[in-house]
Amino acid sequence: MAIEITSTHVISTSRRRLLLTSRWTLQAAIVVLALALLVWFGVAVREALAKKGVEFSFSYLWTTANISLSEGLTLVFDGYLPNLAPFNASDTNLQALLAGLWNTLKVALTAIVLSTLFGTLVGIGRLSTNWLVRKLSFGLVECIRNTPLLIQIVFWYFAVVLRFPPASAASDLFGVMIASQSGVFLPAVIASEAANPSSWSLLAATCVALFAFIPFRRRKGAQVILALSIAALIGAVLSGFPLALEFPKATRFGASGGTALSPEVTAILVAIVVNSSAYVSEIVRGAIDSLPKGQWEAAASLGLPRSFTLRDVILPQVFRIVLPSLGNRYISLTKDTSLGIAIGYPDLFNVYGTVSNQTGRNLEGVIIVMVTYLILSWVISACVNAVNARVNATRTSR
Repeated sequence: MAIEITSTHVISTSRRRLLLTSRWTLQAAIVVLALALLVWFGVAVREALAKKGVEFSFSYLWTTANISLSEGLTLVFDGYLPNLAPFNASDTNLQALLAGLWNTLKVALTAIVLSTLFGTLVGIGRLSTNWLVRKLSFGLVECIRNTPLLIQIVFWYFAVVLRFPPASAASDLFGVMIASQSGVFLPAVIASEAANPSSWSLLAATCVALFAFIPFRRRKGAQVILALSIAALIGAVLSGFPLALEFPKATRFGASGGTALSPEVTAILVAIVVNSSAYVSEIVRGAIDSLPKGQWEAAASLGLPRSFTLRDVILPQVFRIVLPSLGNRYISLTKDTSLGIAIGYPDLFNVYGTVSNQTGRNLEGVIIVMVTYLILSWVISACVNAVNARVNATRTSR
């Protein structure tokens, strides 16, 4: 019997260091070359504009805007302390862009949460054993995915929101929500009159204990942390709970109290949530279909109802599978907020257009908007990747 002997090639430490150094040097050279090309392009553009008498500068950001926005908070300084305040015409162009960014983030973050919830429900409905629920979910998804988002935004604004009754005739929904042509009014969380320093401290201790409980919930001592959080919460309630719900009350020209959503916010938020929910539902449905059918059969053999199987067996695995795809959807959703310009919503892109028309700084404005959306996309991607790494690390540790 012949025995084949193979020799392994061992790379010396100096050779390995040389390979690593050459690899990093090559990558650094590529980065430097890309930056050099970018700088060269910027200098060439600036010189070309200078020859035509056009100045390339961002100094216009510090001049007074002299424009009005229908809504939006911007960053102001009370001495050295930063604060958020409604934008007014005497603020700078930079503050106007910050107000537009606030409006973009307000819609994007809310839509991310709502579209994830509604999309998951519709995705589950696509696989429901109930024929009616399954067909309705399918029809909703196909209708939404096969029509442009811009058309949907216009539809929700002109055909739905602006058709609400006037403020004087608007009726509240179970005393919780008021919908009128002036906007939609929802309950708001405010500081209660019984709030005091001790109740705020106990509430903060409750939140800290809960956040500490989540990563250690499967370890020893987790029950102690949970008990401490419950005790702190009871103490906050007994000493005067610092938070309260403020419900809107109808008035002649709208409503007082609560949180007000303008017609533009309502339309673009509903449109983006409904549109993104359709895509999220398909992501969830595909993830559920990709799981082995034996898991459903094993759960059924143990006597678990379908709802328990879905909640305890299927969805935890689906969440790990769909995270990268959801990250892409969240990035697209955030960029879709720029379509609010069609109905006059003062998001970042809309405010940029107004500022550019006032100052003539179109190129500078485009660069600012592009970089801002790029940073937002990077932040969303980083957050999703962090959650994904956390989930995979937890799964591996088990």
